[in-house]
Parts: sequence; structure tokens; C-alpha cells
Amino acid sequence: MRFVKELVLAGIMLFSLSAAAQFKVDAEIRPRFEYRHGFKTLFPNDTDPAAFVSQRTRLKFNYKNDYLEAFVSLQDVRVWGDVKQLNIADKNGVGIHQAWVNLTLDPTFSIKLGRQEIVYDDSRIFGNVDWATQGRSHDIAVFKYKKNNFRTDVGFAFNQDGENLVNTTYTVPNNYKAMQYAWLHNDWNNLGASFLFLNNGLQYIDEQNSENNEVRYSQTVGTHLKYNKNKFSLLGNAYYQFGKDKMNNDLSAYLVGLETNYKWTQKVKTGLGVELQSGNDNGAPSNGENKAFTPFYGTNHKFNGLMDYFYVGNHANNVGLLDLYLKANFKLNTKSNLLIAFHNFSAAAELEGYDKKDLGNEIDLVYAYKFKKDVIFKAGYSQMFASEGMEVLKGNFDGNTNNWGWVMVVIKPTLFTSK
Repeated sequence: MRFVKELVLAGIMLFSLSAAAQFKVDAEIRPRFEYRHGFKTLFPNDTDPAAFVSQRTRLKFNYKNDYLEAFVSLQDVRVWGDVKQLNIADKNGVGIHQAWVNLTLDPTFSIKLGRQEIVYDDSRIFGNVDWATQGRSHDIAVFKYKKNNFRTDVGFAFNQDGENLVNTTYTVPNNYKAMQYAWLHNDWNNLGASFLFLNNGLQYIDEQNSENNEVRYSQTVGTHLKYNKNKFSLLGNAYYQFGKDKMNNDLSAYLVGLETNYKWTQKVKTGLGVELQSGNDNGAPSNGENKAFTPFYGTNHKFNGLMDYFYVGNHANNVGLLDLYLKANFKLNTKSNLLIAFHNFSAAAELEGYDKKDLGNEIDLVYAYKFKKDVIFKAGYSQMFASEGMEVLKGNFDGNTNNWGWVMVVIKPTLFTSK
């Protein structure tokens, strides 16, 4: 903590020298208690439920003048008690969640360099995964163009293990080696439309013959549309994936989604939606073909139920998903609201050894109370009503109750601002 204190004092002294610049220091402290009894997968017999408190702590520095913006976010992620008292070092330690600079070259063009969150549209393909304690960020260069209602971002990332003298084989697991994308967006009176192209390169390593090591690229292309008029809104997603997956299968997969929302009163808003992600029959690629869609770097916790049974570190290259959902948001008073969501899940492809596609239903409840402008209390409860198809998919036929509950407080004070 001494290091952090000295860093704050040095930053304030340095950046306050410029009268034309703005400097701001924010903090975030977010502890969350969770009770898991069938979270992400069906609860097995002869085990106890999990319970723990995780905490995210961030210290954020933002500096801005007429041509330059710099942002640094230090982060500590922990589970309460994961190291003993009087320990000389933390289990994870303080890391850098974001550290970027945005250089404005003219009124329409800028370059953003460094570790940064990438969030576009509804976070279906690119999101910051803010629910996860650690969050998601990328080491990347993004070229940004904006004029009137039109925006274009073009990003380039190339990852390596370190400053090697020879070879570029990438060995860090569960990450891409190279990525390029283009995102274009335009707003009209009642319509916003985005187009996305993503070229995603994954490192393949042949343990028997290093000469076969190569980067295999898949391509994702698609659009996000949002229409608003009066109390009605309509959102649509359509994406197609092709190219090669990491195991060199030919990729041909798609995602389509449609959601409509209506604001009945100032206190009641409802939504109805459907999303289909293609999958593989029997849950695995076959004959050199992979038909399973991968949402890559989106905030997947936001979609397909809060219990994370699908696409949150699981369900990749599987049977896909058809998600029919209904949600309602109730503004209880000026400080609190309640979200209720119902999901009906089905497989998009054939389940092995089962002649139906139904997977079950999920109910999610989330309550939020704004105690102060920088203090919010949240609580949630979810329950999965699994069908026999879900038992086949997860390989668990124990028939236990599957539920999950959590309580969280989000505290985001501003510690210093020069303006």
C-alpha cells in the first residue's frame, strides 16, 4: 500500500502542474459473496456447496489534455482468506488491468495504444466482462476515426511470451496470438447499425514436430442493429464464422438474435427475445467440420442465463444453443429496481444418445439499491430447472437442486480531481 500511496501523490504533483490538463483519481472496491449449488454445471451427489467472498480493488488514474489522454487502472483480485495472515506476499498481487494512451492526431482521428478494455455494441463479441472479478482487457493498438454520427475502429494485436531472440511460437494458454478487427458504426434518427469483421489467430503447437507449429485463423463477420422509437426498442444480431479452428477443422457457424423491449410506464419495462447459436451434432466437430459458433471475447455472462451454463469457460465446440427468454425490469422507487428473467434452453444440434433437444429452464432475480451516488448494493438469486437433455449434456443424472445466490456492494469514490 505504501507504493500505491506514493504513486498517487506523485501523480497528483506531476499532472497538476499543467493548468490546461485534467487529472482524476478514482477507486473501486467490490466485494461479493456467492453461494454455489449447481453454478455452471449440475450439482453432483456427495459434495458440499461452495461459498466464498471475492473482491476486486481498483485504483484508476486518468489524465487528459487537448491532444492526449492517458489512463492506468491498477487491480488487485482476491478471495478473502486465500493467503494467511502476516503473509509476506499476496497470492495474485497487484496487476495492471488497463494502461493505455489515446493520442489525438486531428479532430477526427486518434490512436489508442496499450492494455485496454474493448467494448462494442451490446458486448456480444467484444466486452469487458465486468461481472468477472478480474475483468477482460487486451494488449492492442486501435486506430479510431469519428466524424459526425459515423465511427470506425481498426485494431491490431500481436501477442508473445516475452522478448525472445528466436522463434515466435506462442505458448500462453487460452489466448489468441494475433488478432485484427474492424468495427464500423453509424447512428441515424432512430436506428444505430454496426458492422464487425474479426480475424482471430490461435497458435497450434504440434508436440511431436515443431515444424508443424502454425497460427490458424478464423473469421467472424456480422452486424448489430438497434432501433428505438418512443417506448419501443428492437435489437438484432447476426454473425457468421468461417476459416479454421485451432484443430484445423473447417469452420462454418452462425449466431442470430432478436430482442424487443417495451417501456409500459416509467416504472415497468419488459423484453422478449430469442438467440440461436449453431452447434455440432453429438457435441463435437466431425469429418473435419466445426459448426459450433464461438462468441469469443464478449461479456457472455450477460447472455443465456446468469448461472453461466453456456459459453462462460464452457460449451465451446458443443451442441450450440437456442435461448428463448422473457425479462421484466421494475423500478421500485428512485433508488432501487428489480430484474426478473426467464430462459428456456434447447440444443441447436443433436444430443448424443437423446432424441430430444430440450435442456431446461432458468429463472434469474437481481435486485439493486443505490445507497449513494458512488455506493450500490446488489443481490441475486438464480435457479436452474434442468431437463433430461441437460443431464445428458453435462453427464450428471443425480437429480439435485441447482441454484445460486450472491450479494455484492460496489463502491466507486472519486479520490481526487483537478477540475
